[in-house]
Order: sequence, then C-alpha cells, then structure tokens
Amino acid sequence: MLERFLRQTRFSSYEDFMANFDLIVPDNFNFAYDVVDRRAEEEPSRVALTWTNDRGDERICTFADIKAETDRTASFFASLGIGRGDRVMLILKRRIQFWFSIIALHKLGATAIPATHLLTPADIVYRIRKARVKAIVAAGEDLITAHVDEAVAETGEPVVRISTGPSLPPGWHDFDSGIVAAEPFVRPQCVNANSDVMLIYFTSGTTGEPKMVAHDFTYPLGHIITASFWHNLTPESRHLTLADTGWGKAVWGKLYGQWIAGADVFVYDYDKFAAADILRVLRRYRITSFCAPPTVFRFLIHEDPEACALPDLRYCTIAGEALNPSVFDDWLRLTGIRLMEGFGQTETTLTIATYPWVEPRPGSMGKRGPLYDIDLVDPDGRPVADGEEGEIVIHIDKKRPVGLFREYLDDPDLTAAAMHDGLYHTGDVAVRDADGYYRFVGRTDDVIKSSGYRIGPFEVENALMAHPAVVECAVTGVPDEIRGQIIKATVVLAPSYRDADKALLAKEIQDFVKHATAPYKYPRIVEFVDALPKTISGKIRRVALRTPYRSRNNPE
Repeated sequence: MLERFLRQTRFSSYEDFMANFDLIVPDNFNFAYDVVDRRAEEEPSRVALTWTNDRGDERICTFADIKAETDRTASFFASLGIGRGDRVMLILKRRIQFWFSIIALHKLGATAIPATHLLTPADIVYRIRKARVKAIVAAGEDLITAHVDEAVAETGEPVVRISTGPSLPPGWHDFDSGIVAAEPFVRPQCVNANSDVMLIYFTSGTTGEPKMVAHDFTYPLGHIITASFWHNLTPESRHLTLADTGWGKAVWGKLYGQWIAGADVFVYDYDKFAAADILRVLRRYRITSFCAPPTVFRFLIHEDPEACALPDLRYCTIAGEALNPSVFDDWLRLTGIRLMEGFGQTETTLTIATYPWVEPRPGSMGKRGPLYDIDLVDPDGRPVADGEEGEIVIHIDKKRPVGLFREYLDDPDLTAAAMHDGLYHTGDVAVRDADGYYRFVGRTDDVIKSSGYRIGPFEVENALMAHPAVVECAVTGVPDEIRGQIIKATVVLAPSYRDADKALLAKEIQDFVKHATAPYKYPRIVEFVDALPKTISGKIRRVALRTPYRSRNNPE
C-alpha cells in the first residue's frame, strides 16, 4: 500500500531518504475508505488489531472485521443524526470501541475529538461549549458517565450520549445493541474534502484555557514516516504503543501509519500501570516493535533482568519527553536493543527522529525528517549557529507540510501568534550539532535563568539520573530573589534508598551533580516524592512542580 502514497518506498540511507521521499496526496483522501476498506478488499484476512485487557479478555480483528464493525458503527451513528462536520467526543480509554468509532466518524466525514477519561465535569463543559459537541461516546463506567451527565446538564445542550457499557444511565444509547440493530451502511455521496477538519485535540500550555488543535483529512498520511521509517514497521510487525486514546500519541502509534504499513496494532487495555505486566505482555504476545515514553523504560529497567529477555522484540522507539542517556545504556545492556528517539507535537506528526539509517546518540532526538523544513531561531527570529540554543520552527512560507495542524480552531489570534513570518513556532528549544543531530533543551518557558546562566532542565536531569538512588526526576526553576531562579529537583527514589536519611541523601545527590556537570547547574532544592505528576500519556507535568517549595530535607 505504501506505493500508493510514496513515489519511492525503499531508501538506502538517510541522505537518500531526505532527497527522494515524495508523498502523494490523493484528492478527497479518507483514511477509512482509502486504507482500511481498501485493505479489507485486498487482504481481508490480514490481522489489523490484537486487543487484550488486564482481565485476560482477547479479541483479534482482521481488516475485514474492522470494515464490518466500522460500517455498522457508522450506520448506527448516522441513525442518531451524526453526519459530515459534526463533532463527536470519544472518551474511550483503551476500549476496542475507540477504533470502531473513530473510523466510523471518518466514514461519515464527521470530526472526532479524542479525550482522556480524567476530564472533570468542568473540563467536559468547556469542551462541549468550545467545540459545539454534538455527541459523546464514552467507556461505560459509572464515574465517566456521571461526569458526562453532569456536564451535559450544566450546558443544557442536547448532546447525544453513547455508552459502551456496562453502565447505561437513562438517556444513554447502548453502543453494542446499536451496532447490532444498525441498517446496512451506505457510503455518503459527498464525505469530505482534504481541508475538512477530521480531528480536534484539546491541548493546554502553561497558561490560558485549552486550545483546539485542528487536523484535516490528510493528517494520517503524515504518519507514514512515523510508522514505516521510525517505528520501522512492515506487514510482519506487531506494534505496541503505550498511550491512552485520549492523547495524540494514540493515533501516532496505534492507528494511521501502522495500518498504512499493514502492521498488526496491539492494544493492552489496563487501568493501572505495572512494569512487570508490560514486560509479561511484550513476551507473551511476541511484540516486535514497542514505543513508550521514557518514563516507562525507566521503570522497566528496574524490574528483574530475566523479565527483560524479550526474544521477539526487534525495535524500540521513545517519545513524549527527552531520553536520559543512562536509560538508553541500561535498556541496551538488558535487551540488546537501542532506543530510537523521536520528537513531535500534537500540532504535528514526527518532525525529528533517529531513523533506521541514523546512528543513535543518547541524549539526542536524532535528525530532521523530509516532511518538515526545520530551523532553530533566537527570540528575534534569526537562525542560530550550530551549538547554540534556539526555538524549533517549521518553514511554512513555500509549502505547508502534510501533518501540520490547520489552525487553532476558532482562535485566529492564537494561530497568528504561532504562525507568522512564514514560520510555525513550536515553543520548544533545542541545540543542533555540526552533524545535524538535535538535542532537546526544554519548552521556551522551561529554560531556567539563574544568576545570568541559561540552564536546560534536561542536562541537569541527565546528571541526576546517573546517581543510583534516582529512578526518575524532573528539574524546574523556582523564583529566587537573589538569583532570579534556582534549580529544584523533584526525585523519585529507587526502593533500596527510600529509607535513607533524606537530608544526607539530598546533599549526596547535590554533590554528585556538581561533579557530573558544571557546578552552577546543581539543584539547590531537592524534593523527594513517591511519584511525579503526569498526564495519562506519561508526560511529566512540570508546571505542577514550579512552586517555591523548600524541603526540610534540603540542607541549604
């Protein structure tokens, strides 16, 4: 199938990849019809989805199964009045109905709004009003349906509510019985144009209300690079990306590019993360390709080394936050597999990565890909030299890249603030070396300015992670009257260090960092916590750590 969308499908080197990657974008492209149904027609028995949960339930779906289920789901949705341009929120965790629902919405030309189950009623109210949500499809759990009901009642809007069960409160439609009773699906005569909004993601910065990131119907094609040339997938691959379906990482790793590549998407539906369970699933289901945030690998490497013997695993990728070199080294020692880092945003597809032809350099995100013309600029918008910090920007003056978001929906001022002078400003800071490798520094608002020094939190975290007591950590800047900001390290300890004298251990860690990196980069505040605050996708919520906390364990 790749040959339908690429003029050249095999590349001998990174240079060949950059010079000859050429994406073909059909008119009125629709992933549901042009990929899913096409595969169902040509390879009906090919496995598309292997799903299991933490209770041992299993389901395997071929592409023919996916077509049948999504046809029924589309017919059911249409019977409830959902059609082209309607906006439907999906709060489905890792339930298999997510895949049926999102493809069905594509078939109708509707707009999907994936959302996390951690939303409060106030969060849902905001989204219903902001996006003018017509329907919500939710995992049928009492707390989720109760939150939706409370939000709908507050808005007073006639939102159609669909539950996957077992919870089915009054006023809700039952997903399973609805698709069973659905009439045969008839494809609408006019489904979509390429420029129509296919997906909306709500994403928040450090300030302001959540903003709506709008992607059009060409967006899935941008993930050809994600799956085929970063995850390194083939039709023989079984790929697992750990991500809740409410976050952009799910469609990065559990849907679009993977099915274009013909791979089997593996889904493990669980409520509570346990590293031992993830290793067991990797081994039992013979996963060949695995992608997860660095946080996950930090926990995996602290499990029994024998559990890390994964004979079928061939390829591992990492994204969501920067990778500490010590994690790279430990995973390589335990499994023989190198972690191939990548970078992108909710607003983009994969922009920078360690591709198969690129030698990984621990601590580096890799090199830029062929879809995006990337540069690094200073605060005045001038390109910076190699070795200097700069904001990652994407040139959009000559050609708008496939995969880049269309706009911040209904917010022209915010869109103009991010897209101006022929550039999209990502808000992320990096350094590029003379060989074209990019190293992540932090968000523009994460960079710490202390006593005249600019300090990237990640370089301090690298030093901290080399100490045997540190399982994971986050470095932030907190206000200080004398220095402007001082460095705070929030640390999760390895089990063997949890009973240690915290004041002595804090001093030991500070001295360790002083010797591992420049002395001015050591954390003047060390706080020990049981767990770091994170999103459901595993990203550390640094904004929650930016407090002028002084631990009594801190010796200064």
